Formats: sequence, C-alpha cells, structure tokens
Amino acid sequence: MDKSELLNQLKIDRGAAPAPSGARLGVVAAIAGAIALAAASYWWLSGAAAAEVEIATARAISQAPGNTSVLDASGYVTARRQATVSAKITGKVATVLIEEGMRVEEGQVLATLEDTEARAQFELSQAQLESARAQVGEARALATQARREHERQQELAARKLTSGSALDAARAQADSIAARLQSVERGVAVAQQYVRVAQVQLDNTVVRAPFAGIVTVKAAQPGEMISPISAGGGFTRTGIGTVVDMDSLEVEVDVNESYIGRVRAGQPVEAVLNAYPDWKIPASVIAIIPTADRAKATVKVRVALQQRDSRIVPDMGARVAFLDEARTDVQPTAPRPGVLVPRAAVRTEGTDSVVYVERDGRISRRLVTAGRTQGDSLELSTGIVAVFKPLVSRDDDALAGDAVRTTSGT
Repeated sequence: MDKSELLNQLKIDRGAAPAPSGARLGVVAAIAGAIALAAASYWWLSGAAAAEVEIATARAISQAPGNTSVLDASGYVTARRQATVSAKITGKVATVLIEEGMRVEEGQVLATLEDTEARAQFELSQAQLESARAQVGEARALATQARREHERQQELAARKLTSGSALDAARAQADSIAARLQSVERGVAVAQQYVRVAQVQLDNTVVRAPFAGIVTVKAAQPGEMISPISAGGGFTRTGIGTVVDMDSLEVEVDVNESYIGRVRAGQPVEAVLNAYPDWKIPASVIAIIPTADRAKATVKVRVALQQRDSRIVPDMGARVAFLDEARTDVQPTAPRPGVLVPRAAVRTEGTDSVVYVERDGRISRRLVTAGRTQGDSLELSTGIVAVFKPLVSRDDDALAGDAVRTTSGT
C-alpha cells in the first residue's frame, strides 16, 4: 500500500454527524489500527529501501602553508653500514662473546676459533727464525776469521814468505764464508716472513668487529664449524653475527615514476614510522637512485633521518611526506585546517566535487573543495568536518535522504 493512501485513511471527516458512544469507540479503534498499520508499513518500506554502503573515517589535519606535502610514499628503514661478520678461515668455534642487542666497538673481539694448529705453526716459525739467527752468528764469526787469514796471507806474500797458492786459498775461503753469511742472513728474512704469515693465521682465529654498532643477529655457537664461504649441507655456518651501524640508518622509499619530478636532492621530508604514527621525524632527501624498476614502475629514493633514536631500527616500515620548502620572504600564517578522506569517497558531478556522507542513518550530499593528494587520501578544505562519515561505495540509485545500512571501510 502506498504511503499517501495510508495517510488518507487517517483523515477525520469533521463534517459528519456525531456518532453514538458505541460507534465512537469503534471509530477510535479503527483510527488506532490504521495508525499502527501505517507505522508498520512505513517501517517495512524504509527498511527494505535502506541501501547498503561502505563508510570510512575523515581525519582532521592542520598544516601550515609553505610546509605542505607534495608527495607521499612508503618504504623501510635500512642501514647503510651493516655486516655479517665471519672468520677468514674455516674452523671450529671456540667462544662466542656477543649477544643480540649488545653494542660493540671497532676491533672488539666477537668470537674465537680453535687455534691449536695455527698456534703450533706460529711457534714452529718462531723456532725456525731463532735457528736462522744462530746460523747468522756462526757465519759472521767464520767470515771474520777468514777475512783476517786472508789479510795475513797478503802480508806474507808481500814479504815473499808464502806461496801464491796459499794466498789464493785464503781469498777463496774468505769469499766462500762471506757468501754463506749473505745466505743465512736472507734465511733470517725468510724466517721472519714465515713468522708474520703464521701470526696472521693465528689472528684469523679471532673474529673482530669491523666497525662500532649494535649486534642484531647471533648466528653461531661454540662447537659449530664456521667458514667464510658456504660449505653446503647446512652444517657449516657462514657468520658469527650481524653488526649494524645505527648511525647509518636511513629510509628507502619507492616513488612512482610518474611523480618523481616532485622529488629532488636536499628536499625536506617528514618521516613517520608505522610503529609510532604520532612521531614525526625530520628528514631530507639524500639522493634519487638513477634507475627505475621496470616491473613496479618506481624509482628508489634515499632519505636521511635527521634525528637519532633507539626506537628506530632496521626494516621498520615508514611513510614519508615530501614537503614544499618553506618560504623565508613571508611571515608565517595560521595553519590551514582540513580533513583527509579516501580518494574513492570524492565524486565529480559536473563541475562539482561531491562527498556523500552518512548522518543519522541517511545519505547526505556535501559539496567539497578538494586539495592535495596524500597517498590514497585527498585533502578537503571545505564541505565536511572530521566527525562526518564519508561513503566509500554506495548504490548508484541511492539518493540524498535515503536510509542506509553501513559497513566499515578504511
């Protein structure tokens, strides 16, 4: 039954003659029934006509002119200096002196390997060096004696008191011992080099921190085999642990190549970690990596964090807003208020930008003024306030004033 017909039934004919009391009671009962029937019909029609829509939340913003975002992007915190520390040789781990979260200094011992063979080789090379040095002493004594004998034979030959053959023999003996002295002196130099090599091999059993930082991974335990290269099979470790230089943390973001023209080196940036959404970290663009990802159609941008804090750790998700540089030739003005709504909630009807919102269970149409795009959201300076609930999706046949059944959106 149509609503108008139900309402017509509720009209009272004031021109009719008064009815008897019994008839009057019947009229009152009929009127009450008609009212109940009309209310039930109206409730049924309204419920049946309620359109199901998806709503979102409008977020209030307040940004000062001259420091607005020209582009938003997301990425991750990365460490510019990070190393998985390993030994230079293959060996069995003897001690591990690190734990996750420990701060280490450059050159600090992180672990040691069993050094039985390396130490034995070092001690052997030292013994060989001592032996070579002893041979040098003996050769020098013989060389001194041979040189004096040769000088004595020369004096005797000058006075015709010895034969020429004796002089030649003395000269040959002196030359021979001098050559031997040179040989053993070179042997000492070789032995010293062997000692240095053995010392290096012994030092290679000690794993040290390449730079100051924080240990983020402890990868080996005493008794395990470790190698600078993977030996396969999963039984040999390739590292003792990972050290990260926390002072080298930065954010790497992928910017759509269509908007990379809005980014330049040195540009001010505002970074927000996903873990701390209310903490805005000042930053700046380090560089735009001069290559594009063909699959994602993005360009990688490096962003330097200008604030150091223990809450910032590698691989954290982050969102960055690339800002306009504030002008220095104008006085600062009051912040410009506005709201952020999903871009899907803003519709274009002719020349108007329109947002349909849910108010008191019904659809309301609002004319808005659209501003900058911030990721998947659009800034609106007029038209709605933060308490409104914009419709992300609705039935195209649903009009302003229609009842709605809402579902949560973004």
